[in-house]
Amino acid sequence: MIRIGIDVGGTKCLGVALDDTGKVVREVRRPTPHADQLVDQLWEIYAELGADGALGIGVPGLISPEGVIRASPNMQGAYNIEVGPQLRDRIGNAVSVENDATMAAFGEWRNGAARGADDALIVTLGTGIGGGVVMGGQLQRGAHGFAGEIGHMTVERDGVECPCGRRGCWERYASGSALTWLSGGLSGEELFARFNNGDSFAAQVVDTFIEWIVVGLASLTNVCDPEVIVLGGGVVTSLDQHFDRVRTCFGEALYSSKWRPHPRVEPAQLGEYAGAIGSAVFAGQLAR
Repeated sequence: MIRIGIDVGGTKCLGVALDDTGKVVREVRRPTPHADQLVDQLWEIYAELGADGALGIGVPGLISPEGVIRASPNMQGAYNIEVGPQLRDRIGNAVSVENDATMAAFGEWRNGAARGADDALIVTLGTGIGGGVVMGGQLQRGAHGFAGEIGHMTVERDGVECPCGRRGCWERYASGSALTWLSGGLSGEELFARFNNGDSFAAQVVDTFIEWIVVGLASLTNVCDPEVIVLGGGVVTSLDQHFDRVRTCFGEALYSSKWRPHPRVEPAQLGEYAGAIGSAVFAGQLAR
């Protein structure tokens, strides 16, 4: 049975078709459109991938259990867009629409770095911060389907303004856009290149950035007590050679650090495909 998953990002939509073994056999990439054109774009990607089998979609923002985008601050015009209902009218019932980071978390849990764990936390560090929580062998979606918006934990009261309309959100301090802000406008590539050349300012920024990452991870660990924490997203590629530093700082920041088991902190395995693969696998469950 072919399963199709589409990950809607800030700049592109990535669609994949999986075979029975979970292998990606086809993929399609398209620019992310304005929200009022999103449903048509998703239908076209589905058709290009074969228009056969279950369809899963991961979309940023608050997604209702019915597959309605209630709010997606980083997607232009995306408020109360009935993605799920409209696509079910065209395709049938085997359509799921979920938060994109939650689907990336599901992908890493089922097919990636958190495979086999009953309690896991998956954090995506991209332009913003998203994530997913697995507890007791179950993906947590919350009472309204909004669980996993970890980037909008407040870590600095009256801090930097966030696109969500609040201030001091974790993603304003520990995301890719935060890294640019902390460095005074440098891209991640420029910053880490300077760091590798011994630049003291770059070293200070990297240390501060890692400290902000750890602030959120330690707080989430206090709430969820995961067995493993998986870090994914574009920022993690730049942090690759600093992963041991993240682990060390994280261990030091834990509550009662000396007296408790420390969660493993691992890099994600599925890369940019995590959300699309997770969406396809999740939708495949609905079609059984």
